[in-house]
Amino acid sequence: MSALRDAMRELPDAVFADLLESDEAYLLVIDLPGANEQTVDVDVVDGRLEIEARREKDVPTEFSYLQEERSLFLDAELPLPPDATGAGAEATIDRGVLELRLPKRDAAPERDIPVESR
Repeated sequence: MSALRDAMRELPDAVFADLLESDEAYLLVIDLPGANEQTVDVDVVDGRLEIEARREKDVPTEFSYLQEERSLFLDAELPLPPDATGAGAEATIDRGVLELRLPKRDAAPERDIPVESR
């Protein structure tokens, strides 16, 4: 699991994430303000968790940016813990907080993980 923890440290400073573990699963919680189930894609490919998230900024036409630091896109690849699998994985997003539950298993087959709203 240290590879996943190390990879999480490489996420941009503006991305806040927690990793939790139980006997049955891992829970990855990532703050993605402005993202929703239509703008987040999560996949497990070759033992890696791929997360793509985007959001739109609604800027009033009478304003222009003096400084812009809120990212519009997150593209992250994180290694799965060796005992985690994408099979049976669940993802939900509620008010920009993505929760990924990854069951513990022996294998990690490739699959899309649907993201649902709560």
